[in-house]
Amino acid sequence: MRTEAQELFPQLVAWRRDFHMHPELGFQEVRTAGIVAEHLRGLGLEVSTGVGKTGVVALVEPDKLPEDAATVLLRFDMDALPIQEENDVPYRSLTPGVMHACGHDGHTAIGMGVAQLLARHRNELPGRVKLVFQPAEEGLGGAQAMVEDGVLDAPKPEAAFGLHLWSRLPLNQVIVQPGPLWAAADLFTLVVRGKGGHGATPHETIDATLAASQIVVALQSIVARNVNPTDTAVITVGSFRSGQAGNVIAEEAVLEGTVRSFDPAVRELLHRRIQEVAAGVCQAFGASYDFQMSMCVPATINDPGAAAFMEGVAAGVVGSENIAQIAPMMVAEDMAEFLNRVPGCFVLVGASDPAQGWHSPHHSPTFDFDERMLPIGAALL
Repeated sequence: MRTEAQELFPQLVAWRRDFHMHPELGFQEVRTAGIVAEHLRGLGLEVSTGVGKTGVVALVEPDKLPEDAATVLLRFDMDALPIQEENDVPYRSLTPGVMHACGHDGHTAIGMGVAQLLARHRNELPGRVKLVFQPAEEGLGGAQAMVEDGVLDAPKPEAAFGLHLWSRLPLNQVIVQPGPLWAAADLFTLVVRGKGGHGATPHETIDATLAASQIVVALQSIVARNVNPTDTAVITVGSFRSGQAGNVIAEEAVLEGTVRSFDPAVRELLHRRIQEVAAGVCQAFGASYDFQMSMCVPATINDPGAAAFMEGVAAGVVGSENIAQIAPMMVAEDMAEFLNRVPGCFVLVGASDPAQGWHSPHHSPTFDFDERMLPIGAALL
């Protein structure tokens, strides 16, 4: 399959560069989804559009399907990011303020290549393959929207697989990690309300800024003193808004942050302790608060059996010496919505060549990747 995938290299690059030049944000992938659907129909596949708003789903199956045939789901994300591209390349984004800065243009191209290869060999398949082109991976809940639209039904997959090209990993290397790979990600908003007043008379006020500042500091003790040291967790307050003038004590302060974890019990503990800390500090200051926690995506956890299967596949594509494992990372990925319901595996595919300048991190305005990874990704799935 590596040889056949390599033969698609010019077409994979052409697709990828077209998508890169015309990026679309989450749930706005109308053009991208249209190109994908047209290609899939051209292969003679059964295609559904508008799944999860702008998602595309296709089934590949042999002419004679065994009665006990299993279904495997392959997932590819399509959305871009609200970033102004700074790369000076012929395929630079033509949409101001929008860029494929995480490689989803490559994922979509890989998915189209996979569809072409599978359609060519459909009568050699022992079962069905459900191709899922997902919108809105970047924090907007595209996977959840597709699940709610029934992507895991009729037929229900027995396994799910996906990949992410990785700019920190050298070309021709693949990460196949059994167990936890990426973290659960949640967002919280905490509004602290006090009593405003003149900066010269703080005794007549309830200082929301001071109370919120104490909460920020106290939150860091949760991971340090409430989470088992053998577990991993992060609480980050990334936004603090309070006050409009230097001589006025603010009546309100707003904190926004993210929580990352792997273990569901730790996740629940973090949520509970954040609210308890906020309640305790506000009581001490005489302030009140409103708290909202949004559970975004669960942890990306690879099934050991599925990971072992993918390791065998990867060995045939890149060689066993190029398969590696890494420590779980605190980034998040909504492929977890599928893996939380169906056993499967999510792999990382090396896309870096620093000698050629492809080394900028994901979500950077100078992000790019070595396109030689495209046929590798197509051969893996």
